[in-house]
Formats: sequence, structure tokens, C-alpha cells
Amino acid sequence: MMKNGNRILMVLTLVALLSAAGCGGRQVYRMDEEDQAPDLSGRWNSVDSEQVSEALEYQITEAAWWEDFRSANGRSPYLIIGSIYNKTSDHIPVKTFISDFERAFINGGKVRMVASPEEREAIRTERADQQEHASEATMSRWGREHGADYMLIGEINQIYDAADDAEVFYYQVDCYLVDLEDNVKVWAGYERIKKFAGSKAPKGY
Repeated sequence: MMKNGNRILMVLTLVALLSAAGCGGRQVYRMDEEDQAPDLSGRWNSVDSEQVSEALEYQITEAAWWEDFRSANGRSPYLIIGSIYNKTSDHIPVKTFISDFERAFINGGKVRMVASPEEREAIRTERADQQEHASEATMSRWGREHGADYMLIGEINQIYDAADDAEVFYYQVDCYLVDLEDNVKVWAGYERIKKFAGSKAPKGY
């Protein structure tokens, strides 16, 4: 007859083995914010979002329209980001991409960013509250919002190809800068990302 101590030991051992099997050896590693995230699937990720937004910000602010505007107006232009459509089959968090874009523009210092319609509504609610509750010396006044000179619009497209165990992920982000007064496109550009995923590196790598 099995002793109680041996029976308990066997049960504990079985539980430990089942737990280890359930985990499947998968581990979670916490990464610092400055670490570049590994490209696990080859699909659009946070690194792509940052790289594309920074590259397009550079293209936009180094183009001829910017110098033309500065010369004609004596100030930096005001921009707002409109709709950027995801035309791919991937679930791309466009809001995160727009935030990366805005951050690149603000940190670049060559343009001024206007708040989005949603952000403006929240600000107007606060401004209205100040009219009733804040002192006259500290309240924010109406009618002083700065309109945007240009709106940035665009879309994200994708080409996907696969054969055997190899996959190619190709993304192209097309953007246009539109004058809000006359609807004229003053700038057009794109940024591309191509990634290969497979058991063997393609030729040239």
C-alpha cells in the first residue's frame, strides 16, 4: 500500500509536469522602450510605423513648397493630418501611425501641428467651462484658434507574395499635402518597405 507521503509527492510531480507541458516552453521578455522590436511575422509593425513617418516627414519638410511658403508668408506653415486609409489586408493601427507622424513633425520643428477635430472638441469644452469658472485674467478666450494651411492625406497599400516557405511583404505609403484654401496638391510622395521571410535568405543577403 502506497504511503500518504509518496502519494502526495506523485501528485505534485504530475501537476508540475502538466504545467510545464501547458506552457510549451514559451517565455515573455520585457523590452526597454528604446529597443527595436523583433520582426516576428514580417507584417507591418511599430518599427515600420516609426521609420515611414520619419522618412515622409523629412521628404515633406525638405520639399520646395516649404521654402516657397516661408518666403511668401514669413512664418512656418500650419498642418493637420486628415485621413490615412489602410488599403491592406493587415490590421494596421492607423491612429498609432498618425501619432508617429505628428510626433515626427513636431520634433522636426519646421511645421506647426493643428489639433485634430476630436481634440479640438475636447479643448472647446474646456474653454467653455473656463468662461464660467475661471477668472477673467486666466481664462482662454474664444476666436483665437489657428487654422491649418495644409492637410496631409494618404493611404497604405500592400503587395503580398508567397511560394513554398518564403513570403515577401511589400508596403507603400502614399501621401499628399493639400492647400486647404484652394484644394491644390502642393506635394506628393511615398515611402516603401519590403520584407522577406523564409528559412533561407534571398540572394544578395
